[in-house]
Amino acid sequence: MFWEKRLEHWVEDIRSQSALPLRLELWNGQRFDFGQGNPQVTITVPRVSALSYLLRPSLSNLGVAYVEGKIDVKGKAAEMIAIGNALAAHTVAAKGRLSRVVRSFRHDKQRDAEAIHYHYDVSNDFYAQWLDRNMVYSCAYFENGDEDLDTAQLKKIDHILTKIRVRPGDRLLDIGCGWGALVLRAAEKFGARCVGVTLSENQFALAKERVARAGLSDRIEIRLQDYRDVEGSFDRITSVGMFEHVGLKLLPAYFAKINALLTEDGIAMNHGITSTDPDSGEAPFGGGEFIEKYVFPLGELPHISVVLRSMQQGGLEVLDVENLRRHYARTCSTWAENYEAQADKIRALTDDKHFRIWHVYLAGSAYAFAQDWISLYQVICVKSGRNTQSLPWSRRYIYPDAKG
Repeated sequence: MFWEKRLEHWVEDIRSQSALPLRLELWNGQRFDFGQGNPQVTITVPRVSALSYLLRPSLSNLGVAYVEGKIDVKGKAAEMIAIGNALAAHTVAAKGRLSRVVRSFRHDKQRDAEAIHYHYDVSNDFYAQWLDRNMVYSCAYFENGDEDLDTAQLKKIDHILTKIRVRPGDRLLDIGCGWGALVLRAAEKFGARCVGVTLSENQFALAKERVARAGLSDRIEIRLQDYRDVEGSFDRITSVGMFEHVGLKLLPAYFAKINALLTEDGIAMNHGITSTDPDSGEAPFGGGEFIEKYVFPLGELPHISVVLRSMQQGGLEVLDVENLRRHYARTCSTWAENYEAQADKIRALTDDKHFRIWHVYLAGSAYAFAQDWISLYQVICVKSGRNTQSLPWSRRYIYPDAKG
């Protein structure tokens, strides 16, 4: 039969290039091993129609097949991702489709709110199963490299608040405040008066509850609000894991809004994921296509050069840039491990499709950061042209306990 010959040719082609710890099982009992020894990953194809996904194994096709139940995959998520990438690299690359696709989406308040709702409002209990104790859904900071996730996330928050020199009484705005961890820390430890805004109803409800429980309602205000609608003046502004939703074309306006909200002597920080493609292209082999469809609708990742240019266009001067790509690779790996460790509880909280989406997304993100397909930068900025004589002359203030 046609499919038999095509499949056998594809299997032999993969085998000739490398030995993969992969087993392929078909609906008729036929089995193919791609390497020696016990396989780490087993792909089961329950019907002939599903072969089309496998024979064109872009990361998007493989992800769709797994998420939609067209194929079944057994193995650790990290190993599944490594095998999937190897198949895509052998097959997709051989056909010359290596370029990173650059796509742009239309952004407005309604569409952005719907995208945020899709991603963040799965349920608070769902996220609580695999995040840290404070539910920080962004890159952790492994200062020494041996911290557990709870410690590394708290260090990340302190690292940010120390970098922007938060002082008692400062009015701080956190754009995309999540479940409130940063504003809680800023008020409790640094004495700031905080406003946190989010478009996620679930985050809004839990963040307000956590603020009330901490007895800080007089110093922290949580709003269900689009950043474009924020008014006022703030000494410090943070945006952590949010600007990925803004859109490439709107970045200058986004930073102009931060500029408009910042006091003349204020300091802001943007902490966000970037593309490592100079043209701001998506992850290769169809990975970006899968993420846009199933995980982050309307998400767009700029190259760091685009970020810096957009900040200048928005009237901001960049003072400090730090790359935390390795830190996010470890963060996502830890999340993926937590996710698998809590698989039974998570399955009880969501349907099989959403379980599979996040199963491959977390491990896939760890792989993408590890491969330098995407990165994470913290960028400190101030109003362009301001007098900076009062600012520290070195970065030593960020590391008060460092020696040397």
